Amino acid sequence: MTEASNVTTEATSATPSLVSDFNIKKILDLLPHRYPMLLVDRVVELEAGKRIKAIKNVTFNEPFFNGHFPGHPVMPGVLILEALAQTAALLTFGDPDHKRQENDLYLFTAIDGARFKRQVVPGDQLCLHAELLRGKRGFWKFKVFAMVDGELAAEAEIMCAIIKDEPKGEA
Repeated sequence: MTEASNVTTEATSATPSLVSDFNIKKILDLLPHRYPMLLVDRVVELEAGKRIKAIKNVTFNEPFFNGHFPGHPVMPGVLILEALAQTAALLTFGDPDHKRQENDLYLFTAIDGARFKRQVVPGDQLCLHAELLRGKRGFWKFKVFAMVDGELAAEAEIMCAIIKDEPKGEA
């Protein structure tokens, strides 16, 4: 059994916090991403400071399917990791001590142990899971994994950092 399988079992055995108000509008308020790079459609569970479960509905009209791959559309692994990172960023907002500021940017600092176990294709619903391993002074480490129909599609440990995006002055 993989670590992701263990996390899934533990996460589902606890009483989940359902988040009925964490819809696309709230996601747009919290994440700076916009089409075509916004890769989270809805948050379905959130245990503040611990874990989150979100959904990405994968549709044939995603722009990357035009070239990846013609006649055999497959969601690029890098975009699955990006969806997991966006989910992890949303988890940080579940912490009452942390609120996103307008000029905050969350960036990858590391990706370890990334494994892709299943292709993600149009029609799939990608269940995105992130568990906070540790966080300190603007740096966070997460165990993340993506499932499709109860089957592990991808897993990794990621580290993210917050930076202030200062507006550039005109020359």
